[in-house]
Amino acid sequence: MAEHQLLVYNTLSRSKEVFQPLNPPHVGLYVCGPTVYGEAHLGHARPYVTFDILNRYLTHLGYKVRYVRNITDVGHLENDADEGEDKIAKKARLEQLEPMEVVELYTGSFHESMRMLNNLPPGIEPRASGHIPEQIEMVEKIINNGFAYEANGSVYFDVISYSKNNDYGKLSGRVIEELIAGAGNERRELKEQDEKRNPADFALWKKADSRHIMRWKSPWGEGFPGWHIECSAMSSKYLGETFDIHGGGMDLVFPHHESEIAQSKGSCGKAPVRYWMHNNMITINGRKMGKSLGNFITLKEFFDGSNALLDQAYSPMTIRFFILQAHYRSTLDFSNDALKAAEKAYIKIINGLRSLNQIEAPESNEGSDEALQKRIDDAVKQLFEGMNDDLNTAVSMAALFDLLKIINSIKGGQILPEQIGASAWSKLASHYRLFVNDIFGLLEEKGKSGNLMNNLMEVILQDYSDAKARKDYATVDRIRAQVKKEGVVIKDSKTGISWDYEE
Repeated sequence: MAEHQLLVYNTLSRSKEVFQPLNPPHVGLYVCGPTVYGEAHLGHARPYVTFDILNRYLTHLGYKVRYVRNITDVGHLENDADEGEDKIAKKARLEQLEPMEVVELYTGSFHESMRMLNNLPPGIEPRASGHIPEQIEMVEKIINNGFAYEANGSVYFDVISYSKNNDYGKLSGRVIEELIAGAGNERRELKEQDEKRNPADFALWKKADSRHIMRWKSPWGEGFPGWHIECSAMSSKYLGETFDIHGGGMDLVFPHHESEIAQSKGSCGKAPVRYWMHNNMITINGRKMGKSLGNFITLKEFFDGSNALLDQAYSPMTIRFFILQAHYRSTLDFSNDALKAAEKAYIKIINGLRSLNQIEAPESNEGSDEALQKRIDDAVKQLFEGMNDDLNTAVSMAALFDLLKIINSIKGGQILPEQIGASAWSKLASHYRLFVNDIFGLLEEKGKSGNLMNNLMEVILQDYSDAKARKDYATVDRIRAQVKKEGVVIKDSKTGISWDYEE
């Protein structure tokens, strides 16, 4: 759809901008991946569904996307600080495992959750521990350019030196003087402040103390990389010194992404990213959902209903729909009622796909209704207008339901297929399938063996039809009740007998 112009909200400029890649048709997309020390939760699902949708839509528009999403398996210390225990090492100590056992366990679990949510895998998934040489090389460049210094085997980024000719704080809107004052007041008691020239400086490389298991040799002694340097090194390795889009949650804007910009400019003199995109948080009772707050619900718990906050289990596609129904930059508040509504709406969408396969397409445009054709044209236009307006999936989803109303009216006999006409029907059917399956990434879950389900229901519907014909209403009612227990409803309409998933 080359005629459609994609707008994206750039956190750096605080405005929507026309998306213009550096080297079309190629697009470089980097998204901060998980720190793999625990099960993925709903707060993790939102960014990865959001940027999966971006990846899918850019691909639909004809771009060749190189999607890079990292795995953080070292260097992410408690409370996102420069001191404290490594999150993975702490988990390993508590569970009496090797750190890399923890990494493998939760990386595998993360991948399975992403697969169940139908997120396409990234083209490249680098691990921080596998790119230590690149991180050391970048730190050396930053030191040589005068923006970092070594202290007692650790290396810190010199925020004051960098800020003389750069704008540390531009992405997050922080003022450098306030950052310095705030860091000094809040963290004055930390021993590491003695090593820093300034309390706002942040670690590029940390000296490993005796208890730190994960360590590597470096020009400054044995240690491990700082959290921020990992993404700068890996993104530049696979996407170049400047690339198109960097994504992540709003909670990463400061200090993580702000520091990424400083590190990249400090090493090569170039701004690393053209468009910074950030999704908003998922909240529970108005508070951010997260491991550090102890109020998170893992995706596994959603899928099996085992968390006390849940009324029932919610399927992966229900979770995906729940995320898609809101714009990615808006807050999304968790509730059982919201998830139940999402479940019903998702089933309606899937039933629409099934109906498309059952309706016999008109063969010509003769006798078609211009008003109906305009309805379809307007809905299809809105599908793309929503996506092109900074991935507003909520607007596009509303347009999809407009098409669904027409599909249901045809199936119910209120609209005849010939009133639509062959051209308009083809447009409706192809765009409905395109958005449900390819762009929104929604799959039919119930009756995963689709052919088996259809074959079984064909036999059941024949028995149902025969019972109706001989006026055996006791059998009719028994068949209806039995399939309803399995989440299926039998429908009698002017066009015949059919079945749908219960909404």
